[in-house]
Amino acid sequence: MSMNYEELRSLCLHCQKCKLAETRTNVVFGVGDPNAKVMFIGEGPGENEDLQGEPFVGRGGQLLDKFLAAVDLDRKKNIYIGNMVKCRPPKNRDPEPGEVAECIGYLNKQIELIQPKIIVCLGRIASCYMINPTFKVTKEHGQWTQKNGIWMMGTFHPAALLRNPNNKPLCFEDMLSLRDKIMEVCPETYAGIELLGLPQMP
Repeated sequence: MSMNYEELRSLCLHCQKCKLAETRTNVVFGVGDPNAKVMFIGEGPGENEDLQGEPFVGRGGQLLDKFLAAVDLDRKKNIYIGNMVKCRPPKNRDPEPGEVAECIGYLNKQIELIQPKIIVCLGRIASCYMINPTFKVTKEHGQWTQKNGIWMMGTFHPAALLRNPNNKPLCFEDMLSLRDKIMEVCPETYAGIELLGLPQMP
């Protein structure tokens, strides 16, 4: 069935497919430019995201925004951010396989409609699903692979960086690599944006 972005969003906001629908405050569909060429994918909403209906808005999200700004990216202008599951798992536990199975169709359809050229996976769970089931963030972060014509990279989840700030320089290196990849495959991402020049680590 053919479906546009707004139709998919409306369908997702009313979803009752799994038990997460019973405990959510808001469905967290995604945020950003639906025509973006760069897409970020996390595992699922936390408490702040559930309350506000937007991905990555808590302390981790604020840190993510700083990393994005360092390489001239902005969730309101030139990227898109989504999650594997659209409702918060209770107590921020990992989403269960059945919950992912029921929800992942929304993400797959988002990718189909947005048609990104680059996907950055935030954290182990998203990286394992999108890139490789055995993905190890500490060992494989920043490594590029191409699947179905899309360049993909896994990096640290912002919440993990809050717990272990020593990994911030590694994540910053990944962001610099992302900037280079954008300039290589989709420089239009930076159209109309005054580039900051030499990036500074948040």
